[in-house]
Amino acid sequence: MNESVRIIFLGGIAEVGKNLLVLETDRDIIVVDCGLGFPEEDQPGVDLVLPDIGYLKGKKDKIRGFFITHGHEDHIGALPWLWEDIPAPIHATRLTAGLISVKLR
Repeated sequence: MNESVRIIFLGGIAEVGKNLLVLETDRDIIVVDCGLGFPEEDQPGVDLVLPDIGYLKGKKDKIRGFFITHGHEDHIGALPWLWEDIPAPIHATRLTAGLISVKLR
């Protein structure tokens, strides 16, 4: 069976932060990283910038999990907000999982 894999960047391209990559087949989605960005000078009053997950909202049943590469804010920082909407399993190393657990409390 030849099933294509779509690679979709919802953040982290041509910018520092908001790293979020989607690997999608017809049946499954894996989300790699879930980071936040920091505001630019022209964004007064903004504390954090979250990736746009609108693409994922209608596909929650296909999401198998978040796979986090490491514990920097630009890779885990958006999890407390996005995980509320998409409560999929989170996979990470022990150290990164510890950092994530503190953020989710």
